[in-house]
Amino acid sequence: MPNAQPIAVQVTVTVTALVYPEPDAGGFSAEVPALPGCYTEGETLDEVRDNLKEAAEAWLAAQHDHATGAPRQEGAA
Repeated sequence: MPNAQPIAVQVTVTVTALVYPEPDAGGFSAEVPALPGCYTEGETLDEVRDNLKEAAEAWLAAQHDHATGAPRQEGAA
């Protein structure tokens, strides 16, 4: 549409992650199957949960930027 104007919309999304114990290395690794390539790790379940949130936000932001051609803003998640 020639007169389309982009606007930013903040949404809350819930995704399912798979968490794997890492007995040899200690801690946990995790992935979000719905977001290909979205992986993280953490020493505790709380840390891996926090890391998953950060990884998913970064994955979604990168996909948005790729789809729109928008450059990342400094400090944006």
